[in-house]
Amino acid sequence: MFIEIGVIFALGALIGWGFGDFLIQRSVRKLGDWEPLLIITGFGAVVLTPFVYGDIASLIFKSDYSFFVLLGASIAIFLTAIIDFEALRIGKIAVVEPVYAFEVPISALLAFVLLNESIALFHAALVCALIIGIFLVSLKSHHLSKKAWIEKGVALAVIAAVLQGTSNFMIGIAARETNFLVINWVMNLFIALVCAFYIITNKRTQKFVHHVKQNKKLLITVSIFDNFAWVCYAAAVTLIPIAIAVGISESYIALAALLGIFFNKEKLMRHQKFGLLLALLGAVALAITYT
Repeated sequence: MFIEIGVIFALGALIGWGFGDFLIQRSVRKLGDWEPLLIITGFGAVVLTPFVYGDIASLIFKSDYSFFVLLGASIAIFLTAIIDFEALRIGKIAVVEPVYAFEVPISALLAFVLLNESIALFHAALVCALIIGIFLVSLKSHHLSKKAWIEKGVALAVIAAVLQGTSNFMIGIAARETNFLVINWVMNLFIALVCAFYIITNKRTQKFVHHVKQNKKLLITVSIFDNFAWVCYAAAVTLIPIAIAVGISESYIALAALLGIFFNKEKLMRHQKFGLLLALLGAVALAITYT
C-alpha cells in the first residue's frame, strides 16, 4: 500500500515538473533568475507554513543533526536552482535537456554507495531504459555536431545535472529524517531569504514589484506546479527507493515532448519517437511492477 502511494507521488512529481520546467524557462527569459526563484520559493514557504508550524520549534531545538541535514539540502538545491535557471535562460532547452537525464544515475549511485539502497536487477534495467529513452527524446540532429555541445548553457547544464542528482539524494535523506513537508518548507524559506537579500542589496525591489504585477498569472502558475512537484518527490522518497522515485519523476522530459506534439504541433525524428516510447513504457512498467 505504501509503495503504491510512493509511486503515485513520483508520478505527481513527473506531472509537476513536466509543466513546471516549461513555465520556468518562460519566466527566467522574461525576468531573469532571481525574481522567479524568489516568487516560487516564497510562495511555497507561505503555503506550507500552516502545515509545519508545530514542527518548527522542535526542529530548531533538536539535539540531533536533522537541522544540518535540512540546511545542507537547502544549500544544494539553491545552487542547483540558480545554475539550472541560468542554463535554461541562456541556452536552448532542446540542447540542455539531454544532459538532465544523467541526474538519475547520479542520485541512484549516491543512494547505493551511501545508503546501501539497492533495487532489483529488473527495476535497474527499467531505470536504464528510462535514461536512454529520455536522452533520445531530447536528442536533435544538430546535437551530433560539435558546435551543439559547446553552445551556451551546456556547460552549466552539466554542472546542474550533477548538483541536481546530489540534491535529489540529499532531499531524500532530509525528508526521511524529518518529513516531506518540513524539508520543502525549510528549502523554500532558505532560498527565498537569499533571493530577497540579493534583490534588496542590488536595489532591484521596485523592478521586482513591477515585474510581479505584470506577470502575476505566469508566476503563480509556475509556483504551483514547481512546489507541487517537489512536495510529491519528497513524499515519494520516504516510501520508495530514491532510484525508483527519481527514475519515474525524471520522465517529465518525455511528458514535455508529448506536450510539444499536441500543443505546439512539433514533429519528432525517428530516434526521438523510439526514445519517447522507451521512456514512457519504462516509466509505466516501473510504476506498475513496483506497486
